[in-house]
Amino acid sequence: MSDFNMADMFGKIQEMQSKMQEAQTKLGEIEVEAEAGGGMVKVKANGNRQLLSITFDKDVIDPDDKEMLEDLVVAGVNKALEKADEAAKSQMQDAYKGMIPGGGLPGMDLSKFGL
Repeated sequence: MSDFNMADMFGKIQEMQSKMQEAQTKLGEIEVEAEAGGGMVKVKANGNRQLLSITFDKDVIDPDDKEMLEDLVVAGVNKALEKADEAAKSQMQDAYKGMIPGGGLPGMDLSKFGL
């Protein structure tokens, strides 16, 4: 491999690292919301799979039926995290589109990056 090709390869790696950092920042800016129990519980999360908020309709807070509230929270969180995953995958695919010729490098598994 000539020096020119090596320099070009390092330039591509630096560009990819920069795009990856930019994509990670954008993931934190993505917000998704999911509901459970017909809107009785609302959960917001970001593209980094971090919960941002959980809100409850006042009618769902019943001290005699805490199991229902627990179930609704679990359902709402799971839905929000699923939406966050979908949004993150879409964001990562957009970030890497056109970066790797032919869609990948031989022997590299990029699935953990959402590709």
